[in-house]
Amino acid sequence: MQEVIKSFLEIEISDQEYYDGIISFIYSNNIRCGEYECNQFVVKKMDELNFIVFEEYQIDNKREIYNSFSLSKKKLIKTIHDYAKKQGFIIREFNWE
Repeated sequence: MQEVIKSFLEIEISDQEYYDGIISFIYSNNIRCGEYECNQFVVKKMDELNFIVFEEYQIDNKREIYNSFSLSKKKLIKTIHDYAKKQGFIIREFNWE
């Protein structure tokens, strides 16, 4: 699982704009469930506190899912923030607009 998380962070938290979009989706209380499509991964909000992150590919017009992991909202935010700090990004808090 650690390799998948590392891959997610390296690919999707590679730019301030990408980070901002993902963290805004995670923080949003207006989105109770849904998916945020990143470059290679999808962040799926199961409910307010639970997330599944997975790689998604279209092969022969069919959705194929690989390498998934699940984390609580708190752990996902911490993991993303820790990586973003190392990249020198501006860290967004819950009340950020």
